[in-house]
Amino acid sequence: MNKYKSDRIIIDGSDSNLTFHPYNIILILVLAGVTMLFLAITGAYMYNRIQRPEIPPIQVPWLFLFNTLILLGSSFTLIKAKKSYLNDDTEAYKANLLITVCLTMIFLILQIFAWKTLFSSNIFINYNNLASYLYVLSALHFLHVIAGLTFLVMFYLAARNRMKEPVSVLIYFSDPFKKLKLKILTLYWHFLDILWIYLVLFLAINQLIK
Repeated sequence: MNKYKSDRIIIDGSDSNLTFHPYNIILILVLAGVTMLFLAITGAYMYNRIQRPEIPPIQVPWLFLFNTLILLGSSFTLIKAKKSYLNDDTEAYKANLLITVCLTMIFLILQIFAWKTLFSSNIFINYNNLASYLYVLSALHFLHVIAGLTFLVMFYLAARNRMKEPVSVLIYFSDPFKKLKLKILTLYWHFLDILWIYLVLFLAINQLIK
């Protein structure tokens, strides 16, 4: 494996040329756009509360809070997957990617159950304006997690199908663009963590403000 690492040093010298790669620019634009979208919606939520103070905020389902731990766990295992990639640890890399995929699917399933708890209390998207905002915010985040899950699955399948022989493993680990894509995916995933924590705290604090 030391021979593989020495071979990678030659190839990885091109990593510095990827700083301004179009993928990085696209990521910055996507994160900026999503941030502005969610800030605009939460700003509209606050404006609605000020204009209609008689409308009580919706109680945040406890599954929203529990899902925060699930999402943080998936981010942790993705970090471990990235470290395994950098250390040329094939099995740990594939295992951590698979765990991340599973935790993400659990997050999505529990999110559906969280909405069902609201349905059981007859709180639908048309219940009141604040309920509409809650559903829109959580649904938008849900869709962004699905988008990230798609790339996670692609990474896992590529690793499982291509990392079988020493030569294919060397090619996989030596690919600077694969490293760049993994870095972008990890940053995107951390962003989803921060965004979800922001949404849960925002809704919970508003729930306390009468």
